[in-house]
Amino acid sequence: MSEMKKIATRESYGNALAELSSQYPDLVVLDADLAAATKTGIFKKACPERFFDCGIAEANMMGVAAGMAAAGKTVFASSFAMFAAGRAYEIVRNSIGYPHLNVKIGATHAGISVGEDGATHQCCEDIALMRTIPGMVVISPSDDTEARAAVKAAIDYKGPVYLRFGRLAVPVFNDPATYHFEMGKGVTLREGGDLTIIANGLMVWESLKAAEELEKSGVSARVINIHTIKPLDAEIVRKAAAETGRILTVEEHNVIGGLGSAVCDEVCASGIPCRVAKIGVQDVYGHSGPAADLLREFGLCADNIVSQAKALLG
Repeated sequence: MSEMKKIATRESYGNALAELSSQYPDLVVLDADLAAATKTGIFKKACPERFFDCGIAEANMMGVAAGMAAAGKTVFASSFAMFAAGRAYEIVRNSIGYPHLNVKIGATHAGISVGEDGATHQCCEDIALMRTIPGMVVISPSDDTEARAAVKAAIDYKGPVYLRFGRLAVPVFNDPATYHFEMGKGVTLREGGDLTIIANGLMVWESLKAAEELEKSGVSARVINIHTIKPLDAEIVRKAAAETGRILTVEEHNVIGGLGSAVCDEVCASGIPCRVAKIGVQDVYGHSGPAADLLREFGLCADNIVSQAKALLG
């Protein structure tokens, strides 16, 4: 595949907020002293009167977000995924999820690709945590185009949304002119009949590269982008299970509780005979190192997807 422009989805997040600010006058943004890193600083520059730095107090920030949403605002509350989903979990559950308030959690720096920040900051459990909150929508976009569209969809949706963004720049492969984002609907990026690769986030691009490589050895791999983990697109998963009989899930997250678990739940509920294997962080902590090296070390790369796909077929 040819080289493409690369943009970190956290950049897409900040740019989308700023661009949509005039369209949504009730939109406000909160951050926990990380605006330069989460890129909410872009919104702050555009609308300083609608930006609030809550300091290094993430749980308190979620409480402030809940109060503002109860007063009629559309609120984005941002921090690193480890703090937004982990440190503030109880407030998110009880003050945002339980009353089903209109708060969008913009969680950046998720997964192993945080790199040198190490295990304490490499949150690979956030999707699992957010999936368990009743009524919480969970989205993990794959590139700049999809991330921008996801922010717009989150604003238009009335209720809590968890948006997962990455630190690492990733290829922009979706065409802004033709791409359509629909919350809760997966996207078939490549047709195939031998097996299905289901991925999200930065693993979508790796899955497309893997499918291209598999084709060289005569393997026809379908590739599906599940950008919305909750609600899951049951129809596209069941169709893949019925038509290919084998599914390989790929995610930059613990294999427990994330995309793979959601797909397995759906396949089991369907009763369709289908083998499922999961690529992801194998229930271990990460460690410090260059992001690209870590992704390869943890098997979150096209080469490993190819190997695991062939093993699943075997």
